[in-house]
Amino acid sequence: MPVTRRAFLAAGGAFVVAACADAVRRTTRQAARRPTPPGRAKTPTSTTDPGPPTNGPARFVRSGAAASSAVAFTFHGSGDVGLLRALLASASRTATPITIFAVGSWLDANPSVAGMILAGGHELANHTYTHPALGRLGRAAVADEVVRCRDALRRHASSPGLWFRPSGVETPTPLMLEEAGRAGYATVVGYDVDPHDYQDPGADAVVNRVSGALHGGAIVSLHTGHAGTVEAFEPMVRAARARGLHPVRVRDLLGRTAP
Repeated sequence: MPVTRRAFLAAGGAFVVAACADAVRRTTRQAARRPTPPGRAKTPTSTTDPGPPTNGPARFVRSGAAASSAVAFTFHGSGDVGLLRALLASASRTATPITIFAVGSWLDANPSVAGMILAGGHELANHTYTHPALGRLGRAAVADEVVRCRDALRRHASSPGLWFRPSGVETPTPLMLEEAGRAGYATVVGYDVDPHDYQDPGADAVVNRVSGALHGGAIVSLHTGHAGTVEAFEPMVRAARARGLHPVRVRDLLGRTAP
């Protein structure tokens, strides 16, 4: 059957349209797969620049090696600065290094505390900016808490610290590990000895709970703003040393050096 010029042109036009549509679809798929150019985030996750990412989500560590003879007394840093001074005096008398996971807003409100802590040979780390129940927050708010405290540490201690510890939860969620990694923290540090000193059970109860649970590699969770905890500190240190354990900073327990 002969093909007219009009039919031939109509068929050719349809072919061109189909080819163009296919090309557009291929280009769209390729653009969707193409990585976002550096510096152009698809959706901002924090009100502050999260900084360079690590190789992925942070890892979670609850304690050091069981075969270790070291233990780490860690404190959530907030509250009465007078009690902090008393704690640091006890640490100096007993030659005991500690690690303080500081709340960023506390550092901003008390600009002298970072220098006081570091001058004693102690370690500062990240414990969020406002100390919220972090498990109740969405991604953007979690990122903001980690980053703002990191930046407060940089302002007051000239270093973001090596570690992040979430507030309001004992075990971090995958989202928290991801945002800690994005903010530059390779490790989220938990604890495996918790005397619940923030409930103010009294110094004797804190000492008994800690000394009964201590072991090689233990990371103890304590709080700076509680008088019973400060009173319990020296007896806890004596109990650890009586068992052949020696207190160290988290960086010494986990074998890391400062950035």
